[in-house]
Amino acid sequence: MSPSSSSDPLRPGDHIDSAEPAESAPGSGPRLGVVGWLRFLWRQLTSMRTAIVLLLLLAVGAIPGSLVPQRSSDPNGVIQVRADNPDLVWLYDALSLHDVYSSPWFSAIYILLFTSLVGCVIPRLMHHWKAMRALPPRTPARLSRLVGFQTVAGDASDLDRADGVLKRLGYRTTRYGDSVSAERGYLRETGNLLFHISLLAMILVVGLGSGFGYNGQRLVVEGRGFANTLSSYDTFTAGQWFDDAALDPFSVQLDDLDVVYETENPNAVGAPLDFTAHVSVTEHGAERDAQIKVNEPLNVAGADLYLISNGYAPRISVRDAEGDLVYDEYTPFLAQDDQMTSLGVMKLPDGLGEQLGLRGFFYPTAVPLDTGALASAYPDLANPVLSLQAFTGDLGLDAGVPRSVYALETDEMTQIAGGESGTDALTIAPGQTVDIPGGLGTITFEDVRRYGVIDVHVDHTQTPVFWIAVVLMVSLLGSLLIPRRRLWVKAVGGRLELAGLARGEDPTLERAVDDLAKRLGGGAEPAVAEHAGDAEPEPGSRREGTIDS
Repeated sequence: MSPSSSSDPLRPGDHIDSAEPAESAPGSGPRLGVVGWLRFLWRQLTSMRTAIVLLLLLAVGAIPGSLVPQRSSDPNGVIQVRADNPDLVWLYDALSLHDVYSSPWFSAIYILLFTSLVGCVIPRLMHHWKAMRALPPRTPARLSRLVGFQTVAGDASDLDRADGVLKRLGYRTTRYGDSVSAERGYLRETGNLLFHISLLAMILVVGLGSGFGYNGQRLVVEGRGFANTLSSYDTFTAGQWFDDAALDPFSVQLDDLDVVYETENPNAVGAPLDFTAHVSVTEHGAERDAQIKVNEPLNVAGADLYLISNGYAPRISVRDAEGDLVYDEYTPFLAQDDQMTSLGVMKLPDGLGEQLGLRGFFYPTAVPLDTGALASAYPDLANPVLSLQAFTGDLGLDAGVPRSVYALETDEMTQIAGGESGTDALTIAPGQTVDIPGGLGTITFEDVRRYGVIDVHVDHTQTPVFWIAVVLMVSLLGSLLIPRRRLWVKAVGGRLELAGLARGEDPTLERAVDDLAKRLGGGAEPAVAEHAGDAEPEPGSRREGTIDS
């Protein structure tokens, strides 16, 4: 016994103070140590609050992936953004903004969320399994303190009938002496757990399943096609576990691309109404005709083919000063507005006296403006005209640096037609030929065809994700709508006492007790005990908690 305790008249004579550690300051808690800190961090990570925060972080982290062009889906957009914002290139690279979904920080959030959900669900599964196997709780001593308390005529001999009625209503029941205890609503927690398990499955399927798929795009001019090989695609992105041998052999030819425009509504003339790509598909040696619409993909050998874009590809031929053909190609022009005014580039490094670069606009329905320039008044081919600027000099193709086929670097070149060259731009209609300034040769606008951009997409997660989403929604509705409640029937004297208790919010609990009273009372209005209103239920006892026997 310490001296202080012996001199304190308010303490028992045999009280002994605990020894205070010399190194601990007054009021300080125990030291956790390494194991304690690890346990504390694990509990914080596996709390539901942390899981919700990580889920929100994952949603916020996905925003840059939809705002900033991604290398996996829009490589040309990446090049354009970096060219337009050279001062921000370091930021794009530091934060992996062009590869958001494979970046270290996004992957870290993804893994932490998965770990947190696993840590939340497993203990709850074990607890729920034990709860489902346990008997309903014992009957409280004072049912008058619970929700919907009332009495009906009856005695202990009526408890068997009460047990049967409760079982038919879907309750699990057990007998405790002169009372029946019943419980139902375990599907509420089952739905809650199934919701979290579905969320885990969704994360796992999307994270792992996408690693076996691929996505490729190919621009195809009418009358031409491509095969399902790596070398045939303009852009190709595959998951990290993708195997080249997984490419099923098939080929697609674009026979015709139909576009329907609005012609009757004067306020929307030229608006596109429908796009249909008529294709010939060769699969496993068999050929068939099919079509692809914007919202109606075509399935070929397990791959979904989408029509994602279209435009015009003028056929331009170039001959040298002696009349020899040096270039003859359908060149895709990219649409710049709703009227399909399109921009295109042609590069001729060989065949002429100098390297030649052509940059121009294609107008499907050309009309002159007051300034003398041209514009397109309608997106279909009513009056096609091609206007070209010409440049000579170094195209930059010999430096070994990748160059975009849709951009022409003119810093090291001399303009010989259009712009400030002193010579008008080369304006050509189909079938016409113009001379290249400087006696380099001639350019002929042969004809024009449409092109379509076909996206080939293989995603093995689509079917699993659909069914997981269905289970997720059903389980969520179950966890929100199924009430969990307990009912008791107790024989006291010459009457049966009835009452209930909700585990959570249950506005229909009193109605359930009333219904049980009517069933046990033979359909008559239940007689409420005179003392039922004498005892006010204590706060908190009407909805949730444990009632002692």
